[in-house]
Amino acid sequence: MATKKKTVTRHRMHVKKGDTVQVIAGNDKGKVGAIEEVFPKTSKVLIKGVNVKTKHIKPQGEGESGRIETLEFPIHSSNVMLYSEKQKVRSRVCYTFTEDGRKVRMLKKTGEIID
Repeated sequence: MATKKKTVTRHRMHVKKGDTVQVIAGNDKGKVGAIEEVFPKTSKVLIKGVNVKTKHIKPQGEGESGRIETLEFPIHSSNVMLYSEKQKVRSRVCYTFTEDGRKVRMLKKTGEIID
C-alpha cells in the first residue's frame, strides 16, 4: 500500500529577520519590536518583548530548586506590519526596483526603502 507523501508549503512572508514591526492584533497590540527569528513553515515570527509568557519549570535533579522563566513565543506574521522608525508610522509593504535593477521592499505610506 502506497503512503501519501506530505507536502510542506513554504509561505513567502512580507517580513524578514531584523525588521522593525508593530503588532496590529492580539494582547500586545501597538507594541513595536525587532524580529529575532522567522518560521516560514508556520508563517510565524518571534519579536523581542512581544507575547511574553511565564513558564514554571520543575526541579530536574536532586537538590535543585524549581524556577520561573519568562519566554517570548512566536505570533502569526499576519498580525504584524512593518514600522518606520523615522516617521513613527506603520505601513504596508510593496516591491519596487532601484535604478540598478535590484528588487527591494518599500513602505507604501512613506516611500522608505527597507532593504
